[in-house]
Amino acid sequence: MTLTGPGGSGKTRLSVEAGRRAQSAGCWPDGTWLAELAPLESPSAVPGAVLSALGLRGTVLHLADAAEGRPEDPLRRIIEHCGPGRMLLILDNCEHLIQAAAELADQLLTECPGLTILATSREPLGVPGEVVLPVEPLPDSTALRLLAERGAAARTGFDPADDPAACAEICRRLDGLPLAIELAAARLRSMAPAQLATRLDGRFALLTSGSRTLLPRQQTLRAVVDWSWELLDARERAVLRRLSVFAGGWTLEDAAQVCADAVDVRAEDVADLVFSLVDKSLLVAGLDQDGPPRYWMLETIHEYAAERLAEAVEPEVALRHLACFREVVRTAELHQHGARQVHWLGVLEREKDNVRAALRRAVDIGAESDALVLTLGMSWFWALRDYREESRRWFEAVAALGPDPYADDAPAPQPLDRRLPEYPLPMSEPVLQEARRQLRLLLLVSKFDGGMDVIGDEDGAELAERVLRLYTPDLPQSYTITPLLRIFAAFLSGWVDRMEELMDDAVAGCRRYGRDTALAFSLQLRAKLSNDRVGGQAQAERDSTEALEIYTRLEDVWGMAEALGALAETASHGGDPAAAAPFYRRAIELADQLGATQDAPVLRVRLGEALLATDEAAGEKMIIEALAGLRPGSIASAGPLFYGHMVLAALYSDRGDFADAERQLDRLDEVNGHLGPAVPGVFHGMLACARGLVVARGGDLPRALEYLRQGRSRLRAVSGSATVFAQHVTMMTMPLAIGVLVLLAEREADPELSRRLALLFGAHGGQMVNGSYLQQREHDRSRDMLVAQLGEPEYQRAYAEGGDLPWEEAVALLDGLVG
Repeated sequence: MTLTGPGGSGKTRLSVEAGRRAQSAGCWPDGTWLAELAPLESPSAVPGAVLSALGLRGTVLHLADAAEGRPEDPLRRIIEHCGPGRMLLILDNCEHLIQAAAELADQLLTECPGLTILATSREPLGVPGEVVLPVEPLPDSTALRLLAERGAAARTGFDPADDPAACAEICRRLDGLPLAIELAAARLRSMAPAQLATRLDGRFALLTSGSRTLLPRQQTLRAVVDWSWELLDARERAVLRRLSVFAGGWTLEDAAQVCADAVDVRAEDVADLVFSLVDKSLLVAGLDQDGPPRYWMLETIHEYAAERLAEAVEPEVALRHLACFREVVRTAELHQHGARQVHWLGVLEREKDNVRAALRRAVDIGAESDALVLTLGMSWFWALRDYREESRRWFEAVAALGPDPYADDAPAPQPLDRRLPEYPLPMSEPVLQEARRQLRLLLLVSKFDGGMDVIGDEDGAELAERVLRLYTPDLPQSYTITPLLRIFAAFLSGWVDRMEELMDDAVAGCRRYGRDTALAFSLQLRAKLSNDRVGGQAQAERDSTEALEIYTRLEDVWGMAEALGALAETASHGGDPAAAAPFYRRAIELADQLGATQDAPVLRVRLGEALLATDEAAGEKMIIEALAGLRPGSIASAGPLFYGHMVLAALYSDRGDFADAERQLDRLDEVNGHLGPAVPGVFHGMLACARGLVVARGGDLPRALEYLRQGRSRLRAVSGSATVFAQHVTMMTMPLAIGVLVLLAEREADPELSRRLALLFGAHGGQMVNGSYLQQREHDRSRDMLVAQLGEPEYQRAYAEGGDLPWEEAVALLDGLVG
């Protein structure tokens, strides 16, 4: 058996311990013997070292041999000694004398049937019958225990429990290598764990004091790795140092693209050299269920190899790595809305660290075209997998590489008839300008997605207007997916009254230019907007149905989930939550298949809301479980957390559990900090109105009215681009305000107040009944109370009169009633 592993991995200790336990169990009655080969320099010295380890150097030679003056033959002497017995021979540290050790082991095993050999080496011996057992880095718990033992020996009273995070970081950064941990533990004589952990980026300079009883090459971490490096041939060294440009692993194909050099390493040789480095325990190999085998380095080896690459001065290696992963991203982007969508999402997930490394190099050297391809190609993946903050940082860094494409003196856009990834590199000037424009638009939208920071920001609103004026119907690129995000720019710029017109133009333009993916995207987006519009449910159902047909034909899993979500909302808003539930369930299945961490939580909350109509307990359980899996500090969680707690508050209020309902609203304060600086006015306005209805239904009308006044005051105070958002929230919260005032009218027996509330019902129109199950219940409750106060004929007259009331007058009437 051969134990293989990198230098300093603890193979010696493991082999000795294995031998001790086996001997204790009676496996080798003639003993366990350790032959340390590390100090040897000559292959011819190997048999003599084994002879000494067996205690045979002092044995008197046969008299006949001595009399005849024949020299001692160590190999024959070993065979004579070991042949009759049952014993274990440990050959420790064979790597630098691998051929001699292999030849000796082969002959001894052939002639000594009772002999077992346990070899430790950086690579297998390659003899018949050999069983190779790779020595993996220590598990976390074992590594921490070793640090505790050695640290306590170095400093009395040391206990990892005093700083568990720093101690765990030390073990992780040192790859669980026993020798590295022992060297680090020695440093704990003069350093705290946190100090040591922060200095491990320079681990080779830091870990320089080991035991004086160790071999020289084991007294520092650098010496251990130097030992392995010196045993490599020139081509193995070239490949190992070049592989350090990778982050997060690589495939053989990647390695060939990056490491091949016409001078010393041919592309066809790279695979064999990688295999050799795996055999020498300097690389780690692993199988990937969804792709080809991957290879990587332990962090310690990676740092060392990166130093060697810097010494070799081979800048072209980093450029080849950049080109390799630029093309991976480009290919993935071309397939991200088709039948291989899930496959390419998996590729990007596996290669995200390499993409980060490539992007960092592109930004550092000012390679703008490469950086644009990478950021534009990764943008959808980043959004889907909730890498929002990271994506925004990259957008900002890459945008800084070139001029502002929306500046007054920027070149006017030229018609481009293809998607950006399809254009060859280097980019022509019109293509480069378009890439810059799309990047700036993504940056604007990313700020909106990442917490609505851009709402109320004058610079954001100005950029939004420039975007809307620039992407005109005569430009084919206006109807590709990224420019279609300008619908959000319309929201930010205050062009809300034109959003319906812009969406109609988007759908028509996609049909005109024959772009199915963009058409489906436009249709499902228009469906979602229509669901929030009075009388828009029929349009929403048509659009989401057509979008689902297109996405299904394209086998676009993400698109199918989006269209199903829109269909579910249509059914729910139309008063049929039972029909919505299967749409939500299928959308959740698809979102989970994609790993869409942004989409799945809110779909689960909405499914729970839909289930309330038919199985209240199941719906409540679904919402609670969905919320339990969310982190309050995550931007992506803010939306589903807000919506979910609002639904639960409405549910408990409907049941009469008013204290529980208020506790749900209290939980929303955890979300507040993640909704951007301009939104808290809107957020608190909506929350105060919701709390007002809960408190009113609990019987405390004076406190409820105070909450209602606070809510309306906050919404009126919102200015700038956020005003349009506040107006939308006013429409959403008007039923809450009416619910409070209806209770007041009932208590005061005030028919005039009841009539004015019926006017507001009419002004709000069909939106009152185009809501969820709980919203409809609240609407029906308020309506029945008004009818009871006014009588059906008077209620109907006031309702009809309110239908002719302009929206601004309706809001003024509401504020007058609230006071």
